[in-house]
Amino acid sequence: MTTTIGPHPDPPLDFATRPLPITIFRRCWFRIHGLARDPLHFGRSGDNRFDAPAGEFGVLYAGKDEHCSFIEVFGHATGMRFVEQGELAARGLARIAPRRPLRLVNLTREGLARLGADARLTSGESYGAAHRWALAIHDHPRRPDGIAYAARHDPSRVCAALFERVSAELSVTRLGSLADPAHAALLARILDTYRFGLV
Repeated sequence: MTTTIGPHPDPPLDFATRPLPITIFRRCWFRIHGLARDPLHFGRSGDNRFDAPAGEFGVLYAGKDEHCSFIEVFGHATGMRFVEQGELAARGLARIAPRRPLRLVNLTREGLARLGADARLTSGESYGAAHRWALAIHDHPRRPDGIAYAARHDPSRVCAALFERVSAELSVTRLGSLADPAHAALLARILDTYRFGLV
């Protein structure tokens, strides 16, 4: 029997009445950002997975560790096996520390099934359904702080899409570029993990 896999369904009409798989995260997050931009940038472009459909709120994307942040930024060109020194030098690494534990809707592991969703939501090519789910999650009566989900290019690592309403609860430490000599050992570990070359 052949099953046709189409686009991910939209949130159910009674979504606001359903329980959310919320996990409390007591940890720092990491973000790689353009040096010309504030690390605490809550985007409304609609270009990213869990952006609001019509820019109703901003979203900040971060990774659970530096490896996750790297592969989410530089892994988008699937098949590319190198990163340019100039690209690294143009981007900064930042550590984002919440002033309180964050309540994130957990779309890793069993969280997807509990919501009646599947991996197309967190790794599919089309973002339309993900935008609508993000809006439904944001507007849910439990008012979560954001979404935790598996990184598309390394599902063993966890990303966060943080809603703009938590901006006042976040502090940021700029750690400089991954091209800085101070990060040489970290960069070497990351490149080795993903078998990336540096040019």
